[in-house]
Amino acid sequence: MTLPYAYDALEPYIDAKTVEIHHSKHHQTYVNKLNEALAKHPALESWSLDDLLTKLHEVPEDIRTAVRNHGGGVWNHNLYFETMRPGQEGNVPTGAVLENITQQWGSFEAFQEQFNTMAATLFGSGWTWLVVTSDAKLEIVNLPLQDCPITQNLTPILVCDIWEHAYYLKVQNRRPEYVDAWWKVINWEVVEEKYTTITSK
Repeated sequence: MTLPYAYDALEPYIDAKTVEIHHSKHHQTYVNKLNEALAKHPALESWSLDDLLTKLHEVPEDIRTAVRNHGGGVWNHNLYFETMRPGQEGNVPTGAVLENITQQWGSFEAFQEQFNTMAATLFGSGWTWLVVTSDAKLEIVNLPLQDCPITQNLTPILVCDIWEHAYYLKVQNRRPEYVDAWWKVINWEVVEEKYTTITSK
């Protein structure tokens, strides 16, 4: 994917060098490795990325792990990059997302505190997600490595990348500091659009 902003657009919250390496090296490697795997089974090249991950059990066994890891890596990073924009202090959601967060957690601050705790305590590398469940509820979930919620019939609308490559150049081992900064660059308009699309079906 092409980033919808320049590498330095998320400064000072997420530094330009991290965004550049994250997008042009890590994300691109997942794209390349997924394409290598699919080349072994040309019939799958017509499948969408969503198809590959929601019907993972139908992917030939010899490339299933590669599709799970690298396809997940592409999908997860796409959402991560898409749901960020140049940041600002006091960046909070509005509309239906805020309304439903408030209904389920009592306040945006309570939701944010639970999300922060989940992100801080995720063991090793992975992702902290805000997903819509099959009964249209919002839920915060942690998934390891490059596992993707759509494989589990969950629909993500927001994600924080908890792999060290997302933050180590700037804050080293201080993961909570990175997550605090990430809240400033969330594109809540995109999150709202995704939520509205899902819940209106």
